[in-house]
Amino acid sequence: MTRHIGIYIYPMAEVLDFSGPFEVFSTASRVCPDDDPFAVSLISQSGGQIVARAGYRVVSDYAMDIHPPLDVLIVAGGVHTDEMTNTPVIEWIATQAGQISIVASVCTGAFLLAQAGVCAGKRVTTHWEDIPDFRQQFPQIPVQENVRWLDEGTLITSAGISAGIDMSLHLVERLHSRALAEKTARQMDFDWQG
Repeated sequence: MTRHIGIYIYPMAEVLDFSGPFEVFSTASRVCPDDDPFAVSLISQSGGQIVARAGYRVVSDYAMDIHPPLDVLIVAGGVHTDEMTNTPVIEWIATQAGQISIVASVCTGAFLLAQAGVCAGKRVTTHWEDIPDFRQQFPQIPVQENVRWLDEGTLITSAGISAGIDMSLHLVERLHSRALAEKTARQMDFDWQG
């Protein structure tokens, strides 16, 4: 069974926050000998080109109102403040969280998940530098420091930037197998401490 992984991106998203997970899931499918376990795509609010951090230009595969049904939604971090007041995006994240089995974030993407109300009753993590801001904005949500990712069942969050790769390898293990996660990390020449 192929699972569709959608990665939500927006202007000033952190490049590795979406590129790292994209590489993990596409590599996992490439090296899986007897299966095509993942289809991964980039989703933005309106589709088309997004200018991420440092002027990195990327074309999203789908708009948030026209995309295949998702099994997992990953929300990238970056300069997230404008997105937090973008009501259609926050509502879309909340709707997706009610329909799919796993919602995840990389880095400051956790702020968008919290704003959408999907972190209630769960612990999260985010970039170490943003933990004080998160605690101030969402005092009811416990934040764990010094972890690469945190799996709370239907909600998975990761720390800053490169931690999204670790989290995505964990998702490969959870959704497919430890063997495929290890094979993917080996192919990527990534020292995964899963």
